[in-house]
Amino acid sequence: MEHSFLLWSIFNVFIIAMLIVDLVVLHKEDEAVSIKEALYWTGVWIVLALIFGVGVYYYMGSQTALDYYTGYLIEKSLSVDNIFVFLLVFTYFKVPDEFQHKVLFWGIFGALVMRLVFIFTGVALIERFHWIIYVFGGFLVFTGIKLAMEKDKEVHPERNPVLKLVRRILPTTKSYHGSKFFIQKMGRLIATPLFIVLVVIETTDLIFALDSIPAILAITRDEFIIYSSNAFAILGLRALYFAVSGIMRLFHYLHYGLSLILVFVGIKMLLSDIYHIPTPYALTFVVGALALSVVASILYPQEEEPIAQENLPNE
Repeated sequence: MEHSFLLWSIFNVFIIAMLIVDLVVLHKEDEAVSIKEALYWTGVWIVLALIFGVGVYYYMGSQTALDYYTGYLIEKSLSVDNIFVFLLVFTYFKVPDEFQHKVLFWGIFGALVMRLVFIFTGVALIERFHWIIYVFGGFLVFTGIKLAMEKDKEVHPERNPVLKLVRRILPTTKSYHGSKFFIQKMGRLIATPLFIVLVVIETTDLIFALDSIPAILAITRDEFIIYSSNAFAILGLRALYFAVSGIMRLFHYLHYGLSLILVFVGIKMLLSDIYHIPTPYALTFVVGALALSVVASILYPQEEEPIAQENLPNE
């Protein structure tokens, strides 16, 4: 661990404190999150992330700060894909709006723990087995190409092996019981559909982590910088979901920008022993790819699919 235990402790205390404020103070009642509130908290998390970067610059130097900002932008852009999945999962399970915040809160809390484990594991593997960097790089290139070829993102919770295991172990109610994940019935602990949704959210984030952690390892091997950039990107994701879940459908070319980013960082990893791509160039590429995909989506809106002739009423 490159940084002191005190630094890690202070940062994690701050993260936990913000989560407590969010859950206990701001959302102690089950209610739908308004767009105004979501936009406000999206801005708060972005500002906090930027201020933290200034602190990194002041205490750790310009290069470390540049690594942090590049990592944060990569993680933030890749996390946008999570928004589509959240939307599909909530739609599939017909989760009421007022319960979605609680699911995302605990889902993101679990994601922070999983990312921390992934980060230390990834850095340790690279330091001990340097050749694995080529495995990560090739995986990112493959994932980027696969993402570019995807036309429609689909979610099939019924195929989730973790979900199947949970349903075998725990009996589940057929209907929601408020915002409860579990209820007691005749002395037995029974899971509600809301807990099933949480399981799906957690396992899908685990899959996303397989892309995002190797991607930022192409920028830096500093565990604290990787974790802090991940933390700010993930913590702001919940508010971002409520703010733009509907709008994001308009950016139909965005997945091409994300695929370019994955391929780029994968190539950066593969070339790391031959040529080091400077971080400013990497940051410029990430910003350019995102901007280009968003502008293309605006300039060339997706055409609505024509109604099939056989579905038209007879004249």
